[in-house]
Amino acid sequence: MVFLQGRLKIADFGWAVQSNSKRNTMCGTIDYLAPEMVEKKEHDHAVDNWTLGILCYEFLYGVPPFEAEDEYVTFRRIMKVDLKFPSEPHISAEAKDLISKLLVKDSSKRLSLHKILMHPWIVQNADPSGSCFE
Repeated sequence: MVFLQGRLKIADFGWAVQSNSKRNTMCGTIDYLAPEMVEKKEHDHAVDNWTLGILCYEFLYGVPPFEAEDEYVTFRRIMKVDLKFPSEPHISAEAKDLISKLLVKDSSKRLSLHKILMHPWIVQNADPSGSCFE
């Protein structure tokens, strides 16, 4: 959601769950699924960091990074992490770096939430007066 003041909030957590254990469920929109979900493997909170990478890419480029003409090709691009950065629009190297570090097939190598918050692109662009809990 975007408010009149230009503030952005992520919404629609209909499938959200807080769990300390790994899950096997596959739910969500195809373009946002992490490789471990597509491969029907157990997954944890690292899928959320993957989805943050997808959202950042889509906010900046206007389309999800692995979108394809059919579901099978989308699944294949996700599993291969077939990530491409178009030349237009021009996106900063820092933004591309963050996205690249979130869209990593090995979930244990994706940026942690703490490292995301410390990433140069986030630090440069975050509004320190804002709150995640408003």
